[in-house]
Amino acid sequence: MSFETNEYFDGNVTSIAFQSETLPATVGVMEVGEYTFDAGAKEYMTVVSGNLTIQFPGYPEWTTFNAGETFEVPANTSFNVKVTVQTAYLCLYEK
Repeated sequence: MSFETNEYFDGNVTSIAFQSETLPATVGVMEVGEYTFDAGAKEYMTVVSGNLTIQFPGYPEWTTFNAGETFEVPANTSFNVKVTVQTAYLCLYEK
């Protein structure tokens, strides 16, 4: 088995894809900045270290998630992310 490594936003977001016990997953890190991600599948994101401030599709307000907290992103949407400190995350993708 091999891992797939991906870089986004000029290397400011890096992830490693793997198969967890239950769902496909990525673990990665984000550099300080603002990003927009497209979610093809439903995603469950857990902040491992640091924090992520998220603007969910269709909502004007921003919500901050800290280390140990998980949030869901609906399939076939885009969401905005603000990162104020280098942050690590785990993302599970619903099949």
